[in-house]
Amino acid sequence: MTTGPSVPLDLSSCDKEPIRTPGSIQPHGFLLTLSAQLTVLQASANLSRWLGVDAGAAIDRPLAEVIGEAASARLTAGLASGKLGNRPFYLGTVTAGNGQHFDVLAHAWDGVLVAEFEAVERDAPAGFRELYPLLGDFLLKVNEVDSVESLAMLAAHHVRMVTGYGRVMVYQFDRDGHGHVMAESKEDSYHSYMGQRFPASDIPSQARELYTLSRIRLIHDANYTPAPLVPPQNPITGAPNDLSFAALRSVSPVHLQYMRNMGTLASMSVSLVVKGQLWGLISCHNAEPAPLAFEKRTACEQLGQILALCIESREDASELQFRLEVRRMMVAMLGNLTKGADIIDNMRGIFPELLRFARAGGVAIVTDERVLTYGDTPDEESIADIVGWLEQQGHGAEVFHTDALSVLYRGAARLTRNASGLMAMPISRVHKHYLLWFRPEVVHTIEWAGNPHEKEAAPGTLVQLTPRTSFAAWREEIHGISLPWHIAEIELTGEFRSALLGIALERAEQMAELAEELGRANKELEAFSYSVSHDLRAPLRHIVGFSDLLLESSGSEDPTMRKRFLTNIKESARLAGKLVDDLLSFSQMGRAALRPVEVDMSHLVASCIDKMAMDLQGRNIEWQIEPLPRVVADPTFLHLAVFNLLSNAVKFTGQRDPAVIRVWAEQDALETVFHVADNGAGFNMDYVHKLFGVFQRLHRMEDFQGTGIGLANVRRIVERHGGRAWAESSQGRGATFSFSIPRKLALP
Repeated sequence: MTTGPSVPLDLSSCDKEPIRTPGSIQPHGFLLTLSAQLTVLQASANLSRWLGVDAGAAIDRPLAEVIGEAASARLTAGLASGKLGNRPFYLGTVTAGNGQHFDVLAHAWDGVLVAEFEAVERDAPAGFRELYPLLGDFLLKVNEVDSVESLAMLAAHHVRMVTGYGRVMVYQFDRDGHGHVMAESKEDSYHSYMGQRFPASDIPSQARELYTLSRIRLIHDANYTPAPLVPPQNPITGAPNDLSFAALRSVSPVHLQYMRNMGTLASMSVSLVVKGQLWGLISCHNAEPAPLAFEKRTACEQLGQILALCIESREDASELQFRLEVRRMMVAMLGNLTKGADIIDNMRGIFPELLRFARAGGVAIVTDERVLTYGDTPDEESIADIVGWLEQQGHGAEVFHTDALSVLYRGAARLTRNASGLMAMPISRVHKHYLLWFRPEVVHTIEWAGNPHEKEAAPGTLVQLTPRTSFAAWREEIHGISLPWHIAEIELTGEFRSALLGIALERAEQMAELAEELGRANKELEAFSYSVSHDLRAPLRHIVGFSDLLLESSGSEDPTMRKRFLTNIKESARLAGKLVDDLLSFSQMGRAALRPVEVDMSHLVASCIDKMAMDLQGRNIEWQIEPLPRVVADPTFLHLAVFNLLSNAVKFTGQRDPAVIRVWAEQDALETVFHVADNGAGFNMDYVHKLFGVFQRLHRMEDFQGTGIGLANVRRIVERHGGRAWAESSQGRGATFSFSIPRKLALP
């Protein structure tokens, strides 16, 4: 069977192909769509080949008249049960009126019942005789292997034994979407792809989404002629049928040509979905057309689901062990940091531990006065330039990390030897105090299954894209990249920062008792000490309580319970750390010197909104940002004030759809006034005098999360600039927060 005359295939829009609505099926069976009354609404055009009934003549006829009374009676109970979902369900094996035997799969989707009939030789139902030996043997051997790679190799071997295909690969998608072949079982005559990578472009994003939804896909013969549906439009929806879950769904002509170029005429893919994400695939290839019975496919699909669960379990165990090791190092470092009065000097004493904590090659501490380094680091001038770049990019209040610094920061191109990777932890929100870890370049070679760049065109030219024709090994040497930072290293660095700020806060309080100029800070601390103790008590109790529960359940085999305890401990620690962080920031506001420069307020507001982007996913927010004037102010302080006001507006419009947040300014000869208005919950004006106080809340913490320090910071920042802050509201109808900056604040 052939596809007819060869025509050029355009891959330039392959990511937009209607792969869910191809309008046709593979011809090794036929498809009917049915109404709830089991009347035929559509039929595949190859119906006459299998039943001798013209597809057009079958429309609007009862199912029994098309496939035969006996076959229809066998299927009626399952089709009319109302229990069919979007996953194909095996209804059994039937014999049509012409004596042909079919396995029947059915599912409900797109407003119709979809019945698929796959031709088989046997007249008895599928026995699933392949399922139990395969899964039983696999489960027996699972506990004998430790690594994910060994599990994948075991799965590849078992799937090949069941399918009889010539080559079975298991590959994992990396963070860029490239597939890495980690296991392979093959006949001697087949080419090996073990250890090679397939570029992300081989599987467009919409295909990955479909792999996640529909866990198995089979192509009997890449040279098949598609059988279109008659009529082509779904009579219920008036649009082409969504065949996402149909086993017979026709596939993209581009993919079929890709298979032929690869020397593969039959293929099966089983999706490995871990925690709801497409982790990888079991990919089966055969050089010749190869039908595969439903029961064998089911066995492979079940094995794929078990493999995905095993992968998740192994990865979770490895992740937990890694986090415990890093946390153990962090606790030891914090213990050493409390022994002396000068935190910076204390940190110099734990340089070796800091290197091991982040698996780095070099570490540096940057303060206003000095740069301290340990290990293999760039020179002091380069480090100072990196800190300046971090400040300009708005990374002064969060942990920054990259394994390709030269891609983001042009000045790092000459530093790749020892600073291809960077993790930067700001120690202060108001000073340029940083802890920097550097990772060296790791030059490595990737072996691709074919040159992934062979389709690239010269700048300014167009290229006709076609499926890759070469899968010969092609090696690429990668430069300027370090080992990636582990998510646990990044998260625990954030916790380390919070703990470090807590130590710094303790030191600040001790110094306040000795310094006369901090008398006002002492009075403020006395005024809100009760609120601090109250707000910190709840998360600390959670930490202690869930830690006790975790210790009591140490012998339990229930990973879900342990994971829940650890999650509660982590969230409570994060809340306590945020309280300490914000309190230290408030304390620093009264001591740090202003560094006024001309500030582009439009750019500053845009930067704040961009910084919140990750937390705004799923929210419908209408931003109304009017042109804003430039002012002379300290950009770091002002950024924090504006960020707090915008964050409040986002938080208190959480129950609005859409949320409307407006920012505008007014200016006269004396001052510039900025306004941030929202359509959120608002507040009672009777309590407006409490609004800008530390740890003062006008709403319950259960309704709107927060530490109660943000608006106090806004007022302190504005007042240090010689301005004022105020607010107006009508409860339930939104609020407007305003602050002024004097126009005569001089440049230094």
